[in-house]
Amino acid sequence: MADGSLKSGGMTDHAKGHRTRLRARFKKAGVDGIQDYELLEMVLFRAIPRRDVKPLAKELIAKFGGFAQVIAAPAERLTEIKGVSDNVAQELKIVHAAAVKLSQERVLKRPVLSSWNDLIAYCRAAMADEKTELFRILFLDRKNILIADEVQQRGTVDHTPVYPREVVKRALELSASAIILVHNHPSGDPTPSRADIDMTNHIVEAAKALNISVHDHLIIGHKDHASFKSMGLL
Repeated sequence: MADGSLKSGGMTDHAKGHRTRLRARFKKAGVDGIQDYELLEMVLFRAIPRRDVKPLAKELIAKFGGFAQVIAAPAERLTEIKGVSDNVAQELKIVHAAAVKLSQERVLKRPVLSSWNDLIAYCRAAMADEKTELFRILFLDRKNILIADEVQQRGTVDHTPVYPREVVKRALELSASAIILVHNHPSGDPTPSRADIDMTNHIVEAAKALNISVHDHLIIGHKDHASFKSMGLL
């Protein structure tokens, strides 16, 4: 049989050798030694064991913009791409869930103010590529330890209904002394809107009456974030 011809299950010798070489390079150099599409290839190896997945990996990166954007994309958008079955989409979503969980573990039960970069990384992993607005609340105790992380509301592409009374009520239920508000802008631009500012002021007023501090309000965009505290809005 000629070199490069099909072997069992339809995979060529070249494709098999490519998988072996790529895994060896990753084992030696880690994630810094491979490109985004190659990391995605290795995820796809598990879901598509008998086909050359390099073209699909490159197409997904081109479509969504990067490895993180691919695994964060909704399953229904992933399956629009030829070659992405429900099983492939599920494999990608599992990787995304693991990434979010890892980021969350780095901040949960830890002093938030001393692990701020990890907190931002977690919020970005969890929310940056969502296609609708999510309003998340991080609840802190007296030592600024993160004791709970909850998505309170899900909205549309440009609006999430938020009720200050419900925010404060949940903080009291958890015996939280402080909160950090977080929501995403699916447009990608994290600049606060007038509605964002007004809503934040209403929550601050409601929380202040019960001795609950609002440390910050973070808005997560695709590639950046905005901090109300840093902008002098809190």
